[in-house]
Amino acid sequence: MIELHDHKIKRLKMRSMRRGIKEMDLILSHFAQGALEQMTEDELVKYDLLLAENDHDLYTWVTGTAAAPAEFAPLIAQIVAGLQSPRD
Repeated sequence: MIELHDHKIKRLKMRSMRRGIKEMDLILSHFAQGALEQMTEDELVKYDLLLAENDHDLYTWVTGTAAAPAEFAPLIAQIVAGLQSPRD
């Protein structure tokens, strides 16, 4: 079954908000609100795969205490850049 684009974005936003640790809830929901609508289908698939990763690993990648795997490094860089930009 093929998932509709709008449904995929809603699902990914919910998965971004309902994580295992509060820090990742905040980081990923902030990113999802500003970025998912502009992402290509391939980028959404990559983000979906990222959300399957362990929250503690994600947190170390975002904070820079561990290097992100090459497949996720560009996406992690986008998330970090969003944290460093001024808030609306």
